Amino acid sequence: MKEDGIILKAVNITKKFVGVTALDNVSINIFKGKVNVIVGENGAGKSTLMKILSGVYPDYGGTLLLQGEPVNFSNPKDAMSKGIAIIHQELNLIPYLSISANIFLGRELVDSFGMLDFKKMNAITKRLLERVECHVPATTLVSKLRVGQQQQVEMAKALLDEAKVVIMDEPTSAITDAEVEVLFRIIASLKKQEVSIVYISHKLDELFQIADRFIGLRDGKMVGTIEDSGNATKDDLIRLMVGRDINNLYTKDEQPLGNEVFRVEGISLPHPTNKSQFLVNNVSFSLKKGEVLGIFGLMGAGRTELLETLFGLHNELMSGTIFIEGKKVEIRSVKDAVVNGMGLVPEDRKKDGLVLSMPVYKNVSMANLDQVMDNGFLNNKLESGLAKQYIADLKIKTPSQNERCKNLSGGNQQKVVLSKWLATTPKILFLDEPTRGIDVHAKNEIYHWINTFAKRGLGVLVVSSELPEILAICDRIIVMGRSRITGEFNKKDATEDTIMNAAIS
Repeated sequence: MKEDGIILKAVNITKKFVGVTALDNVSINIFKGKVNVIVGENGAGKSTLMKILSGVYPDYGGTLLLQGEPVNFSNPKDAMSKGIAIIHQELNLIPYLSISANIFLGRELVDSFGMLDFKKMNAITKRLLERVECHVPATTLVSKLRVGQQQQVEMAKALLDEAKVVIMDEPTSAITDAEVEVLFRIIASLKKQEVSIVYISHKLDELFQIADRFIGLRDGKMVGTIEDSGNATKDDLIRLMVGRDINNLYTKDEQPLGNEVFRVEGISLPHPTNKSQFLVNNVSFSLKKGEVLGIFGLMGAGRTELLETLFGLHNELMSGTIFIEGKKVEIRSVKDAVVNGMGLVPEDRKKDGLVLSMPVYKNVSMANLDQVMDNGFLNNKLESGLAKQYIADLKIKTPSQNERCKNLSGGNQQKVVLSKWLATTPKILFLDEPTRGIDVHAKNEIYHWINTFAKRGLGVLVVSSELPEILAICDRIIVMGRSRITGEFNKKDATEDTIMNAAIS
């Protein structure tokens, strides 16, 4: 029976993997023409539920009802044909095909002679791109697009199928503020067409701009809803996610700092194709033992490029001098960086920090193979022991150390990356956006670990795009703008206004 306003209904959905129940009798309603926001910690079951709703997982317990009728999707194409589209956090486009070819992939149009009708496909694509405010030719290669534009192409694909339900998993995690505004306008337009949006994000502040209602998942169970988003507060959402109040999520411990552990002078990295421009321009700073030094800047400021340069990833182009514990060192490769006591947790943990298809224990030992070798061969027992230590210390939630990293939640994947570098016993730890794409509770755990690293005497360098995070976890803050340092603040003197003013100066 069709219920008023409900377009998609999940009833007692249960999904089990080896050693873990990801969803336990979850029942939710998705309302027509509304933004239905799913909130929950990493590991709560949000992504698993979305994969069931969109046909990625066809095998599960329970029932799906679409407009009152039972459905069971065998694959995403089947779900799409019935009006349910999903836009994954990792976009599923083929980079070396055109926008038009991506949109019509697997459903190409042919003319009366049985030939591909490129003219018609390009014309339809042009109209779809206009609807999602993507102003580039339909023939443009996807590899030439920014992440935000690729996301708009995914939206256009959903519009081609006249989707009734569009699922968005962390859609703003890698796009600019301007692109977020475009996305929100598209969502508002879809709502007017009575398209339902299912939206997942850990950025609580942005949810209040677009949400009509909230659905809470916790430990694989549905724990409640807030039907009127206008009456909800951030504390309400946190309670829905973690089942308790989290006040003052993090306050960094004050502690005396040690001697200088790291210093750089005149670090520069020219643009690879335009030598008159710099990705990093004459950057100098120092870092003490036990200090957490933050680097803030807007997109394109050169923060990630700075960390990569210091870590030996651009040795053929970089210039400048690096000192560790007062001694000048040559960092001409990643191996040099590791040997000299440096570790880098990269911005994109899935692409650059982990081998997702490999088990947890292999990833933990990956940067420290010498420690787990026996007579020139990898010793599984030593690898296992190393992994067990960090699974326990960092409280990594995994069915076993043999679980593939791709099956872990984002927060637990990040802990595996941290473990990999901690196993090398570094003196200096670089953290590039360490809490991107993880929930509020997992963020708090990462903050406490950063504090612990500092207490152990590490020098910690943190790049973050989140001003409240930088202000909460750092002793000192460097601001970058246009590839150079534009400001420096002690914790007691820093405010959001002063930091932002330095970033845009």
